Amino acid sequence: MNESNKKSLNPLGFIKESKEELSKVSWPSKKDVVRYSTIVVCVTVGLAAFFAVLDWALTLGLDKLIELGK
Repeated sequence: MNESNKKSLNPLGFIKESKEELSKVSWPSKKDVVRYSTIVVCVTVGLAAFFAVLDWALTLGLDKLIELGK
């Protein structure tokens, strides 16, 4: 095994490298996290409402078509 394989198999080396890499990450501010989370929740609720209305309308239309066929 060469040196790079030994280094990658060492759990302590992995933890140290991971910690070093995480220190390089540009983490978002709390304000950004709140803003993006709010956007995600609003879009999710909006899409859920849209699909609920679409489902209701299609069900209503299908029921009317079935009644016409009787």
